[in-house]
Amino acid sequence: MIQTVLKRDGRIVGYNEEKIKAATRKAMLTTEMGEDEALIQRIVDRIGVSGAAQMSVEEIQDRVELELMKSPRKEVAKRYIAYRNQRSVARRAKTRDMFLEIIEAKNNDITRENANMNTDSPAGMMMKFASETTKPFVDDYLLSEEAREAVDNNYLHIHDKDYYPTKSLTCVQHPLDRILKYGFTAGHGESRPAKRIETASIIGCISLETAQNEMHGGQAIPAFDFYLAPFVRTSFIEEVQNLEKLIGRDLSAMYDAELDDFISRHLEGLDGDARLLQHAVNRTVSRVHQAMEAFIHNMNTIHSRGGNQVVFSSINYGTDTSAEGRCIIRELLQSTYEGVGNGATAIFPIQIWKKKRGVSYLPEDRNYDLYRLACKVTARRFFPNFVNLDATFNQHEKWCADDPKRYEYEVATMGCRTRVFENRYGEKTSIGRGNLSFSTINIVRLAIELMGIKEQEERIRRFFQKLDEVLDITARQLHDRFCFQKTALAKQFPLLMTRLWNGADGLRPDETIEPVINQGTLGIGFIGLAECLVALTGKHHGESEEAQALGLKIVSHMRSRANEFCETYNHNYSVLATPAEGLSGKFTRRDRKSFGILPGITDKEYYTNSNHVPVYYHCSPRHKAKIEAPYHELTRGGHIFYVEIDGDATHNPQAIADVVDLMDRHNIGYCSVNHNRNRCMQCGYEDAAENLDVCPKCGSKNIDKLQRITGYLVGTTDRWNSAKLAELNDRVVHK
Repeated sequence: MIQTVLKRDGRIVGYNEEKIKAATRKAMLTTEMGEDEALIQRIVDRIGVSGAAQMSVEEIQDRVELELMKSPRKEVAKRYIAYRNQRSVARRAKTRDMFLEIIEAKNNDITRENANMNTDSPAGMMMKFASETTKPFVDDYLLSEEAREAVDNNYLHIHDKDYYPTKSLTCVQHPLDRILKYGFTAGHGESRPAKRIETASIIGCISLETAQNEMHGGQAIPAFDFYLAPFVRTSFIEEVQNLEKLIGRDLSAMYDAELDDFISRHLEGLDGDARLLQHAVNRTVSRVHQAMEAFIHNMNTIHSRGGNQVVFSSINYGTDTSAEGRCIIRELLQSTYEGVGNGATAIFPIQIWKKKRGVSYLPEDRNYDLYRLACKVTARRFFPNFVNLDATFNQHEKWCADDPKRYEYEVATMGCRTRVFENRYGEKTSIGRGNLSFSTINIVRLAIELMGIKEQEERIRRFFQKLDEVLDITARQLHDRFCFQKTALAKQFPLLMTRLWNGADGLRPDETIEPVINQGTLGIGFIGLAECLVALTGKHHGESEEAQALGLKIVSHMRSRANEFCETYNHNYSVLATPAEGLSGKFTRRDRKSFGILPGITDKEYYTNSNHVPVYYHCSPRHKAKIEAPYHELTRGGHIFYVEIDGDATHNPQAIADVVDLMDRHNIGYCSVNHNRNRCMQCGYEDAAENLDVCPKCGSKNIDKLQRITGYLVGTTDRWNSAKLAELNDRVVHK
């Protein structure tokens, strides 16, 4: 006797004979003789009694067909079979329509979910086909019932769900020095240790590209200047040795010459060894410049993930005060300022300046001149962004100015905002660690559902109740994903689990990665704090002190619960100010469908990213900093502070420095500055003129504005989804 039914999505439900009756009745009603209730009941009785205790939907439908074929009503069997086929086609229709849109390279929110991915290319199409067909598999077989319901009810979004079955991790901060010292194996090739600056630059690119293919998030180098600095000296020695061959003299005394800086200068007025020394310095600086130029060029041209995506890369630098480290920083910044190709702004790597009092910020600091250069470059090229090592939550008790490896105790960030630093299961550092996975809570929907409660105090009390329920589900979902990820074998990630992840070098290829990955983080994200506060109080935190107090209470509560989850599940849980790209519109569309257009809440195509003041709200940079700054200490999984400045910033680097001063004053962890930059899509010409319609260089009218989307730049807004385009159009200047 049938007791339970195995559905197509993997769920097991109780047997319900009424569903068989309804389907059979529909088939009968399409025939001349119409329905026959007695026959329907006999068929149902025979199937129910003779069937196994558990049967699949398909098995039951097969039995219905057989019973109809044995009955006098064989014409009903034909109609029933046709009905089954129609249902099967209908189930596949959604997938078919989606595939056709990908095939036809339509510009929509499916194909433009990730602006850094070219889904119009063959490789991009293949990746999108795989992505969209993998997600239902995850829903059906890898998620718990409560997690699936939370997703279905628009409370929760699981990021990179298409990569879930691969067991891959999100991101990592590359300890590039290990690769440069020991080399690595990628595919069938093997990279030897580097000796020259050119080789070190190339290996840095290849390692980022290789790791990108092993992970579903981005790649970052936490101390780019420190890692490459030794190769400035070895290249300098090589140049001195070339002089030895040329003049036939022993110049080995110059190999370790103390140099305050590597700066190219004219040789006029110099003679003897001073002239030779400066010549070697000039040649070295030229090589470093070319190596940095090549690094930037390669990071904008080499592709990963089957060839459809430029490597999502970031580099952190600014605190190496050695002559060699300063040379790396200076030539990197100069190359960035010059641009790539026809002078276009480089999209990658995302560059992050490490701002540190006593090192790289104040006028008396050794690297102050390079900091000012960084501001000049940002004013033209958007990068570098700035991470504040002086923020109270970014400081490390072991950091010492005299320590040659002090970079190990400096926080580094992924360009989009992801931050990894604190660690319950190993050394507190950013290096050799990353995020494992993250999921985002739709706190706006939680608030909307309670708007019918007139008493605000009760409304807020109920909100925290609902928030706790979803937080519990999210923590369990992330733990479940961790338990799935940890079963991966080290050999599945040949670079990540040999050279990059802390502790992985001791793993054998057939061992699981379980012993080492718990040093990573599990991120609990949130979106739409502004809209959530409007639903609860009538105003967002940028316009109301009461709303700001509640906003801080909400995110503080999330932080406290994350700490509890660390103890409960023994993981590094953290709260993330989600960098929503495709998600910002998904949540909103579904909530608008459920609740209609609510002023200040669902009346835009997007929800405001994380804890930001809405992009359309007019306020000064100082006010925005004052409001958003307190959230940075609470969101240690990652955060960012944006400022939009007006007009041509190219000749106003002080405007950038003023924003960095706001970071210092308000204890902000990470920030970037947006400004106007036009780009001709035909020839690559760029300028900052307002409302440029025709390229003055080639006459093309194909002009795009270079813009930042969620921390990284995108070469063309053609790849932005409708929600992010709507947000872009709503952005106002902060002044």
